[in-house]
Amino acid sequence: MKKYSKVTPEGTKDLLFEECLINRMVEQKLSQVFVSRGFHEVVTPAMEFMDVFDPETSGIAPEIMYKMSDRRGRLVVMRPDSTMPIARLAATRLQNEEKPLRLYYTQRIYRNNPNLTGRSDEVLQSGVELLGASGKRADLEAIATAVEALSHCTPDFRLELGHAGFFRAIAAQLPISPEQREDIRSTIEAKNYAALNTLLDGLEQTRSVAAMRRLPRLFGGEEVFAEAAPLCGSEEAASMLEYLHSLYRSLVQLDLGDRLMVDLGLVQRNDYYTGVVFSAYAQDCGDAILLGGRYDNLLSRFDLPMPAIGFSVNVDAVVKLLAEQGYAPDCPKPDVLVFGPEGCEMKALLFASGVAAQGGSCETSVFETEEETMAYARRRGICRVAVVGDTVREIRLENERGKGESR
Repeated sequence: MKKYSKVTPEGTKDLLFEECLINRMVEQKLSQVFVSRGFHEVVTPAMEFMDVFDPETSGIAPEIMYKMSDRRGRLVVMRPDSTMPIARLAATRLQNEEKPLRLYYTQRIYRNNPNLTGRSDEVLQSGVELLGASGKRADLEAIATAVEALSHCTPDFRLELGHAGFFRAIAAQLPISPEQREDIRSTIEAKNYAALNTLLDGLEQTRSVAAMRRLPRLFGGEEVFAEAAPLCGSEEAASMLEYLHSLYRSLVQLDLGDRLMVDLGLVQRNDYYTGVVFSAYAQDCGDAILLGGRYDNLLSRFDLPMPAIGFSVNVDAVVKLLAEQGYAPDCPKPDVLVFGPEGCEMKALLFASGVAAQGGSCETSVFETEEETMAYARRRGICRVAVVGDTVREIRLENERGKGESR
């Protein structure tokens, strides 16, 4: 026997029964929200040329991509992100469509996480991209859609707002290399205060260094804006902070209460974010269940510059959260088990088709005898058996012990 013939690759798993039902339920709820908001579904290939995910633009390191080559020797990767392929799609097949484009998707991404045990390399995401729209109205629509989508799946979540440009505006005032900037960014993202202080201690202690030191601690409610205002060392940073504050004041009307937070330390690795960024977290779930933000420069890389904003929901994380909360839908049982004695097999199949056509659910028996069929029905808890011959004889089973009567 092959050594790995009975296991799945690291970072992947099989989904069974109840997990599949919860999965489909979450997908359907999200899709219903997206469609009701005027978004249209698209699907991109699971395999893309690596050029689509240029690390300098995408912020996705090459080592986390699953790579292969096509028959011409060109480098192909398993899709590690959905936004980049949708940007490619918008710039090619949809370039002449009326703007804005309202697109949504439900598809898997693939990332190699060798040092992150417990995380999946294959993740189902569902999200939207609003392409060709800028300004406050578009930002509010995207965030409000994200809140509505999550609320239909799990009401217990926290929404955090930040601004990708705020970190860059402060970092631009520091005498650091791109590599040092990335080291600082990663320590802020991890809220690793000790490592951040070590990196900043080697710099001249200016107002900008003090602001960068404070950045991961600027987390909380509306009071964060007053705390951050004195740290703005440029008009650009002050303008970003004021814009984010205006979004916050509008989003208060969503009645999230203290579940609406500000986090100026939101500095995700994806380099294509340019404006507002937002994420959602649920209790007992370490990773974000939703990530999103504005990316106004990404489409120019595909020769069709336009503003854009979007978000993605980690469907797998939401499914796991619901399962841990005790949500366990029953696997549906067929309304009737249909058995055709020898010579009547096709009559049984045609009868089953008729039941299905009328909206019922049924299963046809593959057993040779009525006795075997009845025993199977009892084991499965199927309450009705239809024996289809020259006539149809229905047998009702009162309970799993098999007490019943014919009629």
